[in-house]
Amino acid sequence: MLGLVAFPSIDPVLVSIGPFAIRWYALAYIVGIVSGWMIMRRLGPAPPPVATREQVDDFLTWTVLGIILGGRLGYVLFYRPGHYLANPLEALMVWQGGMSFHGGMLGVIVAIVVYCRRQGIDMLAFGDRVATVVPIGLFLGRCANFINAELYGRAWDGPWAMVFPTDPLGIPRHPSQLYQATLEGLVLFAVLATLARREDIRARRGFLGGAFLAGYAIARIIGEFFREPDAFLGFLAFGATMGQLLSLPMLAIGLWMMATSGRRRA
Repeated sequence: MLGLVAFPSIDPVLVSIGPFAIRWYALAYIVGIVSGWMIMRRLGPAPPPVATREQVDDFLTWTVLGIILGGRLGYVLFYRPGHYLANPLEALMVWQGGMSFHGGMLGVIVAIVVYCRRQGIDMLAFGDRVATVVPIGLFLGRCANFINAELYGRAWDGPWAMVFPTDPLGIPRHPSQLYQATLEGLVLFAVLATLARREDIRARRGFLGGAFLAGYAIARIIGEFFREPDAFLGFLAFGATMGQLLSLPMLAIGLWMMATSGRRRA
């Protein structure tokens, strides 16, 4: 087939020593969190200052808990509630896969609210700085999805189509993980990093957080047009996917936060 590109077969397990294994997917989480933390240590004290480097360090544990607990709970509730209601113990088996970005985002928001209240930190301003670094993890996570040959795209016979080894149909598809890595990761990070360099933007509490919510929602909605919907869900109302429906409230809230941020200058 003209334009068909061979899938670059990469072992999902990076290193294996006996029963111990490090997978690319786990490494994506680790590198994403550590990279975000290092940038946050510079953003937190940047004028107008929001948090000290020590407070950013302390928040790292809260971030990990928010991502893992929120991501798993979101997947259980948003994507397969019936299955886990019938098999509740499987909800604890995170090693079997199944994480939701929208759930992880809500988990991190809860972590920000609780931590900032305990520390006396401005929640919106701190959330702005956190939102700026989130696309790093999104980029790495989508790359890991590609390596795992999971969450692949819809059938397509155009240029750079790929046959994924995990596809039971064995047909050429969009490498949609790479599209989403570019939009949700590289493009969104470039936009937010450019905005975050301006002190007047950082002073508008809620603007960067709103830009992330709206930007991610747009990127996810576009990306879902190329991604094969989950087999156990398929297409939902108006032919939309679950990812698109969950992104619509994000878009509305993000635009509202940006529009009203001028009233909340630090």
